[in-house]
Amino acid sequence: MAERMLKFVGTAQALPEKRPAAERRHDFQEIYALYAREQASEQASRCSQCGVPFCQVHCPLHNNIPDWLKLTAEGRLDEAYELSSATNNFPEICGRICPQDRLCEGNCVIEKGFESVTIGSVEKFITDTAWTQGWVKPVQPRRERPQHVGVVGAGPAGLAAAEQLRRKGYQVTVYDRYDRVGGLLIYGIPNFKLEKEVVQRREKLLRDSGVAFRLNCEVGRDVTLAELRQRHDAVLIATGVYKARDIQAPGVGLPGIIPALDYLTASNRAGLGDKVPEFESGTLDAEGKNVVVIGGGDTAMDCVRTAVRQGAKSVKCLYRRDRANMPGSQREVKHAEEEGVEFVWLTAPQAFLGKDKVSHVRSIRIHLGMPDASGRQTPQEIPNSHVNIEADLVLKALGFDPEDLPATLQEPELGVTGWGTLKIDWRSMMTNLDGVFAAGDIVRGAALVVWAVRDGRDAAERIHAWLTAKAASAAVAAE
Repeated sequence: MAERMLKFVGTAQALPEKRPAAERRHDFQEIYALYAREQASEQASRCSQCGVPFCQVHCPLHNNIPDWLKLTAEGRLDEAYELSSATNNFPEICGRICPQDRLCEGNCVIEKGFESVTIGSVEKFITDTAWTQGWVKPVQPRRERPQHVGVVGAGPAGLAAAEQLRRKGYQVTVYDRYDRVGGLLIYGIPNFKLEKEVVQRREKLLRDSGVAFRLNCEVGRDVTLAELRQRHDAVLIATGVYKARDIQAPGVGLPGIIPALDYLTASNRAGLGDKVPEFESGTLDAEGKNVVVIGGGDTAMDCVRTAVRQGAKSVKCLYRRDRANMPGSQREVKHAEEEGVEFVWLTAPQAFLGKDKVSHVRSIRIHLGMPDASGRQTPQEIPNSHVNIEADLVLKALGFDPEDLPATLQEPELGVTGWGTLKIDWRSMMTNLDGVFAAGDIVRGAALVVWAVRDGRDAAERIHAWLTAKAASAAVAAE
């Protein structure tokens, strides 16, 4: 092993080849090429095989990262895939969109001075190779169970739970109000980060595994939660959170000021070949416009980089804190800067100007004061520091809150927290309604895809335990 590993001293960090910014800013293709087999093995060999793998500790899924890096370095890719997929339902997706610089790679013990192992790129390489080689197979349960489970939401939490439940032999039906499987993976994340065929092949795998899908079916409109409870032995709510946070400022209702998800959904739908009237009319198209994106998270980065590719005249990102305090991936910020995005740090919108539509964002400079209860420095406005920034299209990327689910699902008894998320017993992941479980963003609030996968897997285990105990009780009662 010593000959194959611990190469970080003599082998430099090397990501897969990145397409030049001048080329990639004109299309929606992924920006990184795939590792060659030799490159992947070489980068995997940089792993120090440390006694306490902080990369694994700081991964929400606790992936066996050092182990599959070692197998990759030894050329045993089929085994590396088996190990990688044992803890992650979508390793090729997480390898593309996880903010590794904040999670596994950011906690690599060799990061300082030698730069971290490129864990995400190797993870992507392993699973893409597995698809190419035909190693990825549909689920074949050892035995089929009679119990049925309904899953509300075809996003990452719902899909991860559905696959895990099928592995145990349960009959699973996934309901989703959209016309495609994937949730934000399909409609929220641009192709240059996650090409849609990567999600669609997972959908096909789940269908081949026996998971049933009912699309264009909104729970609360086409079917009630009460009906799902009668139809299924257990129900999992994994709807995610989609209600955009707004800005309280004069002029915020002017035409041309758009929620980020509306903009990204229109772009992704157009890329999928759908007819999108708002995109075709130019309302949700950035071509030739001065675009201002407000926010500092990953959704804001998706917006600015999409606007560049649509041919915007200029793209600016306004964020009220500095670069060091930005919640989004620093790697994404770097990509955006390479592609021509201008970041206006320590700046906040105060009003939106214009007559028939927005023409300028009136902004004010910010000073970061003393830390608040969360430990983050408090933004404070600097008097008389106003600047008007020209804008034809303003995108609000301020995060997401839950919808009023008791009203949406027509189930007024469903318990919620003060934040509007679903209230669950964290040991069982069950809501206050018997047999109704919840997982993902609708429980923890807007978070990363990898956390949704983790929650979906955990929910599947809890549902299995509950259904097993229920069946055992019924058997005893029948004796």
